Amino acid sequence: MDRKGKEELVRELEQLFDRSALVVVTQYSGLTVANMTDLRGQMREAGASFRVVKNRLTKLALVGTDFADLAGLFQGPSAIAYSTDLVAAAKVVVDYAKKNEKLLIIGGAFSGKMLGVDDIQSLAKMPSLNEARAQIVGLLGTPATRIAGVLQAPAGQLARVLGAHAEQEAA
Repeated sequence: MDRKGKEELVRELEQLFDRSALVVVTQYSGLTVANMTDLRGQMREAGASFRVVKNRLTKLALVGTDFADLAGLFQGPSAIAYSTDLVAAAKVVVDYAKKNEKLLIIGGAFSGKMLGVDDIQSLAKMPSLNEARAQIVGLLGTPATRIAGVLQAPAGQLARVLGAHAEQEAA
């Protein structure tokens, strides 16, 4: 890769770090192309991304970002998982690393705070942004459903009483 290509790659990585809320650093030694394709597909479904990076260029791109402290983690065959959602990338990486021991989680960061492997695993247990939204909507919908049921009950009882009264008059 020529100098111009490297400069463009550094700018692209800088933009990636500026847009991301969470970055997880991994080492992927031994993963096959099929494994990587599968992992990238899972990431895409979760709203996250996975990218193999060049260590030296990534360290240059990290300077001046919220993720600058990650620079020391880039050694060996490195890749990053990143997302705008604080949980999406962590969930997929942790689940995939459980199934395939060739993917190692090294560390990560969000909003300038460094995360260890245990922190990332804890983060992966939390509901994603979409799951949290669904839970909130469910909680908000439950009282409305109960109110509708309570309001319908007297009308139903009244209809049954009128129906019974009509049957008595007919008899």
